[in-house]
Amino acid sequence: MTRSPFLLAATAAILTLAACDDGYNGQSYNGSGSGQMSNTQAGALTGALLGGALGATSGGDERITKAAAGAIIGGLIGGAVGNQLDKQAQELRRDLDTNGVSVVRQGDRLVVTMPQDVLFATDSAAVRPDLQQDLYTLAGSLNRYPNTTVEVVGHTDSDGEAAYNQRLSESRARAVANILVNAGVPQARVVSYGRGEEQPVASNYTPEGKAQNRRVEFIIRANQ
Repeated sequence: MTRSPFLLAATAAILTLAACDDGYNGQSYNGSGSGQMSNTQAGALTGALLGGALGATSGGDERITKAAAGAIIGGLIGGAVGNQLDKQAQELRRDLDTNGVSVVRQGDRLVVTMPQDVLFATDSAAVRPDLQQDLYTLAGSLNRYPNTTVEVVGHTDSDGEAAYNQRLSESRARAVANILVNAGVPQARVVSYGRGEEQPVASNYTPEGKAQNRRVEFIIRANQ
């Protein structure tokens, strides 16, 4: 019986996934224990399937062997990337203990969110000296995991003019990025930009919602 190269690759992907021990014992994406994939598992499966697909389409009589090998190699690479993100997320949750700071895993990235009030005074783009410790903690994490890049994204609420909010969000993101660079993170790994009021995460009709929308996000991606 002739078997599809991609079927064999998928089988290899499943075996690779099963072999990955990510240290979270089946915990969900957000740590709730619902049994969803961790970054390690998802990375292994994605890498395995991509590697298997590339091997399966490489042609020639050896394509089945190449598909299986590609799946295993891709799975190992994807699993290693996912494991790195899981470990970094765990450390950041431990070390960033300021109220309101969150660390969320989103597939192939980590998103660290710091409320505006943790960093800035109202209408200011100058990071308060007494509130910079979390940024130095984050910079230390980025330096321990050099195979990553980080996007620093500023956000505001909808109060005031949209153009002003856009400029303010850009200035704040730039100010925060400069602190990371001054703390030793190479400039080439850091990108900053602002989204103004365009991407709210809560209602702008309540003070509580506005406070959530005023934030700086750090999107950390592992290089593959």
